[in-house]
Amino acid sequence: MTAGRRALGALGFVAASATAGVGYALWEARQYTLRDRTVPVLPPGQPDLTILHFSDLHLVPTQADKIAWVRDLASLRPDFVVDTGDNMAHRDALRPLLHALEPLMSTPGAFVMGSNDYYAPMPKNPARYLRRDARKGPVVNPPNLPAAALAAALTGAGWRDLTNRRDVVDLDDRPAGAARRIELVGVDDPHLDRDLFPPRLPASVPPHAWTEGPDADAPADPAAAEPLVRLGVTHAPYVRVLDQMYDDGAELILAGHTHGGQLCLPGYGALVTNCDVDRERASGLHGWPGASPATPAGAGSTWLNVCAGLGTSPYTPVRFACRPEAVLLRLTARAS
Repeated sequence: MTAGRRALGALGFVAASATAGVGYALWEARQYTLRDRTVPVLPPGQPDLTILHFSDLHLVPTQADKIAWVRDLASLRPDFVVDTGDNMAHRDALRPLLHALEPLMSTPGAFVMGSNDYYAPMPKNPARYLRRDARKGPVVNPPNLPAAALAAALTGAGWRDLTNRRDVVDLDDRPAGAARRIELVGVDDPHLDRDLFPPRLPASVPPHAWTEGPDADAPADPAAAEPLVRLGVTHAPYVRVLDQMYDDGAELILAGHTHGGQLCLPGYGALVTNCDVDRERASGLHGWPGASPATPAGAGSTWLNVCAGLGTSPYTPVRFACRPEAVLLRLTARAS
């Protein structure tokens, strides 16, 4: 075989491998997966509490399979739902998004917004994500998305809007009828520098006064005054926000944004996170700022769950070694 033929053969092999890799990545981006994780964070003796955490749907109206999959999540019957943003990827996505979420909206929930709730995605050079800060570059004003209408629909269903604010939710589902309280703090999208961490209110202000929702005028319930768990909620897990939530006493922080790296290498993991959190925390359940609280080295850490999300930009509809996901967090009692 001549050198020319060997070179042509090598090029053909590379081209075929690349084509197969792209085909696989297109396929994997639609392999929606439910992760099930246990978080021992409740006070000793408390019954389990389930939180469904989803993020980064990046929905376009034609994604019928994703819509059906999200609707079926209601069959899990979680106690609480948290949406960490980037729900829409098209100016006409609001109606199909609300159709996807409709079965879940009868469950208590909370949400924050991501950049792709405010602005439609645009074509971008993928290499920009290899920079230290992928946001730097020419300023472009993309079309607006109906973030206000989305927030109105979710709050109308009773979900708590945690856009730079605090709230509390009482889950009245114990056999004895006593409420189980979740204390919440959230920020607007740090990736857009819209985050403004809300100050903790004086102890003289009862938690029921934190919310402007239907329970704002309800009398305080002394039996439910101490929350079972304190949650921090953010779209993008920027270090400054994680540190603020840790200092504020959050026992579990929920975030999305990273897509788990989206393109990962087996045995290595995420190449990038599209923010300043480390690659090792691109997705999954971890400790912050140190190791997992379940390990001796994690004493003093809090729990952090980064959801790899259910979508991609419509301009890069691929995933590799990083399947789209939602996460069912099973909160259990700490060891006494």
